[in-house]
Amino acid sequence: MSSRLILVTGGLGFIGKHFVASCLDQGDYVINVDRVNYAADRVVKSAFKEKPNYRFMELDVCDLEYLPECDIIVNFAAESHVDNAIADNYKFCRSNIIGVQHLLELVRNKQEYERPRFVQISSDEVYGDCLNGKFTENDLLRPSNPYSATKASADMLVQSWSRTYKIPFNIIRPSNNYGAHQYPEKLIPKSSWRMKRGLPALMHGDGSYVRSWLHAEDTVAAIATVLEAGEIDAIYNVSGDLHLRNVEVLRKIAAILEVPEAEAWMPVTDRSGQDVRYSIDDQRIRALGWRPKRDFDSELKTIIHEIDFQRFI
Repeated sequence: MSSRLILVTGGLGFIGKHFVASCLDQGDYVINVDRVNYAADRVVKSAFKEKPNYRFMELDVCDLEYLPECDIIVNFAAESHVDNAIADNYKFCRSNIIGVQHLLELVRNKQEYERPRFVQISSDEVYGDCLNGKFTENDLLRPSNPYSATKASADMLVQSWSRTYKIPFNIIRPSNNYGAHQYPEKLIPKSSWRMKRGLPALMHGDGSYVRSWLHAEDTVAAIATVLEAGEIDAIYNVSGDLHLRNVEVLRKIAAILEVPEAEAWMPVTDRSGQDVRYSIDDQRIRALGWRPKRDFDSELKTIIHEIDFQRFI
């Protein structure tokens, strides 16, 4: 396959940086647009600049004045922490909704034969609670909190701009991602770092909320599968095979760090709008040959022992 010119937004974020690294390694040309917020990885920011097939633009996507020449846009740019959205949702509306609208308009202003394929990285959270069974790509979106509402809004924008302006698109909805060098506001890195410092992890409610865990590199492989073999103008759910309650994740971290469970976590006030269980059906992408490959337990050990928060300072 010949080299592609890929515009990535939010390529210093958690999943984005894994995707950029993969594209650079396989010889694609990457233009990375990132505003370098608090969660940006400063180590990969420097490392990527050494690559000859890489260009960096330090910009908020809302302020991008022109669309560089590209074959594909992969939009990771988003505020993503639910607690932050509950406390102050303005940034989420600006980045996750207005940012997507602005990118779509930049694409629309191109001649139809010059328009890149627009790939929106969404979330399984747009479906809301799934108490039984699994959500398919055809199910209604019922987001439960400001973060997931902004992601659902973005999905709607992408689909409507496609229908009205004939912009080719894909929407990819992965389940809960984990992996190396994730910003320490998410469950695994935050809990691990607190336990390492002799502090209890913070557990919402009784820890019974169920999430499907998917390694970031498996998510990157899923995106690559959609780009290479996916149907244009289609949505793809991407799920890990492992469903765990939050308290079960904390138990695994405590066991690795040899912290007694009585000291490993403490309950805190439950999150407003908390979703009890996420579960999505991803047979559509599995029919293309994709499967998650990472083993949660072995990856968790590596993640915990290699935590490095200097990356974000």
